[in-house]
Amino acid sequence: MSYQAHDAFVAPARHRAELWRLGAGLVTGAVIVVGLGWAVQAIAMAVLSAPGYADFRTAVASPHTPAGALYLLLSLGLLIVAAAMVANQIHGRGLRSLVGAPRMAGRQFVRVLAYLVVLYTVVSALPPWELPAPLEPGLPSGLWLALLPLSLLAVFVQTSAEEIVFRGYIQQQLAARFGSTAIWMAGPAILFAALHYRPGMGNAGWLFMLWAGVFSVAASDITARAGTLGPAIALHFASNVVAIVLVSGDPDLTGLALWRMQIDMTDPAVLWPVMSIDLAMLLVSWLAIRLALRR
Repeated sequence: MSYQAHDAFVAPARHRAELWRLGAGLVTGAVIVVGLGWAVQAIAMAVLSAPGYADFRTAVASPHTPAGALYLLLSLGLLIVAAAMVANQIHGRGLRSLVGAPRMAGRQFVRVLAYLVVLYTVVSALPPWELPAPLEPGLPSGLWLALLPLSLLAVFVQTSAEEIVFRGYIQQQLAARFGSTAIWMAGPAILFAALHYRPGMGNAGWLFMLWAGVFSVAASDITARAGTLGPAIALHFASNVVAIVLVSGDPDLTGLALWRMQIDMTDPAVLWPVMSIDLAMLLVSWLAIRLALRR
């Protein structure tokens, strides 16, 4: 495996790489996110009238609506603030060090995203055209187009935040402390999968966690090959645009989708064919990204 670029990516984390700092950082980051979430609510309550605040709470209460979905995705940007504060105060480094060289990350993001757009377009045009579950209309096309810039921004914020935390902060700190590839890949993957657990899915929950874990390993691998978060953010962004903005198969997040796929998320026999397609697409995407990084 060619992970030479990973050494430079991890270098800023070696200054304060004690394992207790990582644990303290994760706990502190969680507290910061909760606190910032309360602060957002407090600001909204302060600047809005009582009826206006009630309307605001109603509008963002459910990700089944555009406002609720946008609020949910954009609120994950608080993770970026928390990661920056933790990196600065506990590890003595800045947000930039969690991403890698900004210009290189930007170039890699654009190149990888272009490859993935071509790949997704080609795959969608190939047979078989039969979907694993029926589709139903989501947002009206006019409203969907009007919201598209905001939808893309919200997904970009969400995916960037998750990559900064999992592939940036956690992966870097583990790699700075342990030389074993298995540790700095498995650590983020286990946590990423665990946070994707949904009790309401019953016996099918492990399939969703499996997909999340495999995705995390793929993202860690391409981050190590690239030396920045650019490619991992591009992969995460492209995947989530398809799953959130184009065709949503997640009944808990349908507010921005043009189409909705009716899937029984509690039945492993129904969910597995969909997940197997997603895993196959992830594999092909990973290969395409490796090709993009070599050029």
